[in-house]
Amino acid sequence: MTTAYDAPYEPWDSKRATEIISEHSGIEGATLVILHALQEAFGYVPEPAIPMVAEALNLSRAEVHGVFTFYHDFRKEPAGRHVLKLCRAEACQAAGGDALAAHAEARLGVAIGNTSADNRVTLEPIYCLGLCATAPSAMLDGRVVGRLDEKRLDALLAEAQR
Repeated sequence: MTTAYDAPYEPWDSKRATEIISEHSGIEGATLVILHALQEAFGYVPEPAIPMVAEALNLSRAEVHGVFTFYHDFRKEPAGRHVLKLCRAEACQAAGGDALAAHAEARLGVAIGNTSADNRVTLEPIYCLGLCATAPSAMLDGRVVGRLDEKRLDALLAEAQR
């Protein structure tokens, strides 16, 4: 099964970014749509794209930057081959999520929000997958995993590091 994370991303190109921005600039809620489209194309939202989006939508750079930084799904750098998202919502934290996040960070050698040195795994936060009744949850490359404990987390980490 091919996922978005297996697909190669286009290298940054301002001309291509202009095309993407133009394709979506006329729709309602264009800021989010454009940022998602840029990330889908390049694997992240390159810094030079922010003023381009602002100009196209007649917004300030601060407004676009605010949208970009508010949503945790947007990246400043391309993701690794696999993306492991750990739920950081309060219910999952109360059910042991903090210890699991620390365990994942130690195993990968990176803090949440970063990519392992070998570019295999990006560790990201996510806020509520709706499975927090008894244990924390996670998502690996879009696949939701509930009832997360250290053993299940280790299996996810091993899968992502292949």
